[in-house]
Amino acid sequence: MTAVENHAGSNVRAGAALSFDRTQMVFPDGTEAVREVSFSVERGEFVTIVGPSGCGKSTLLKIASGLLEPTGGSVAVDRDRLGYVFQDATLLPWRTVLGNVELLAELHGIEKSERRRLALDAIDTVGLSGFVDHYPRSLSGGMRMRASLARTLTLKPPVFLFDEPFGAVDEITREHLNEETQRLFQQEGFAGLFITHSISEAVFMSTRVLVMSARPGRIVAEYEVPFDYPRIPELRFDPEFGRLSGEISHALRGSHS
Repeated sequence: MTAVENHAGSNVRAGAALSFDRTQMVFPDGTEAVREVSFSVERGEFVTIVGPSGCGKSTLLKIASGLLEPTGGSVAVDRDRLGYVFQDATLLPWRTVLGNVELLAELHGIEKSERRRLALDAIDTVGLSGFVDHYPRSLSGGMRMRASLARTLTLKPPVFLFDEPFGAVDEITREHLNEETQRLFQQEGFAGLFITHSISEAVFMSTRVLVMSARPGRIVAEYEVPFDYPRIPELRFDPEFGRLSGEISHALRGSHS
């Protein structure tokens, strides 16, 4: 559970669900966002990245999804059924919950009756069964994020990318969504890569926590999280949880320099 220095290329594992290998990103204006980032995430792993604002955390997700092409190194991932949950729920206001959850399956050409079945199953999984005919405007922030999760679940993605999805909701709702996402992770067994500014959220959710430096972002520390799943809310008050959170906080403060 001690920090491990990340040397370029040292943490890339063959056959992983998602791998970055010496990945770099320099934007056209000359800004170097990410430098020599190497790590892997396997199915059944939930890896969280914490780091200073502007260090390239979200850039890594965009590279993984194909929204950005890296200027150096490589990324290996199956993008055919890639799950991506954004900071905002990104629901279409003119579609009901059911219509929104069906959307990705529809775009993938899945037959109507099958995508309806997949959508209803996913809605039930995230606890929104009573809201299939509601429109986004009538949902709370937490419910909209549940609908966003359900939409991605219809594709049964082997890799899930989470870009600070719970940062805009209140603390209690955030904790509930942490527990929901953890339950989905256990149930589906996907490879998860999660971005957050919250150290407590990172430790509660993850099998591993990676710390990124200030821009240009590099992985400067890695922590294994020793707690078994399922993790109960009271874990946040466990002395070992506090100790690990403190270590990561110390590494994060050092990463700003």
